[in-house]
Amino acid sequence: MAFAGLYNYWIVVVLMMIGFYVVIAQGNLVKKIFGLNIFQVSVFVLYITMSKVDGGTAPILDDRYQVYSNPLPHVLILTAIVVGVATMALGLALVVRIREAYGTIEEEEIEQQEGELP
Repeated sequence: MAFAGLYNYWIVVVLMMIGFYVVIAQGNLVKKIFGLNIFQVSVFVLYITMSKVDGGTAPILDDRYQVYSNPLPHVLILTAIVVGVATMALGLALVVRIREAYGTIEEEEIEQQEGELP
């Protein structure tokens, strides 16, 4: 069972495909934003999974430790989470404005209304 040790990567692939499917298949703008967030979480899990070193410790210089884990990917993911939350807030704010302007958040209905304008 060679794939059993790679379960984190399977989780990444499943989350990535779920997020991609939601973005492509859904017409609701809020669902699209949440699909993008699911896709984004899969990238976070991928980076964190790759940064783990078996037997590694925190990078504290001591003669007892020989193998260290690199903290940089974790710091980058923390920054990416903050950017992701800000992006989601902006996206949801835009959806609110679109709802006020068009009365709907369904992509097809917005396109139909755009076609009716002179």
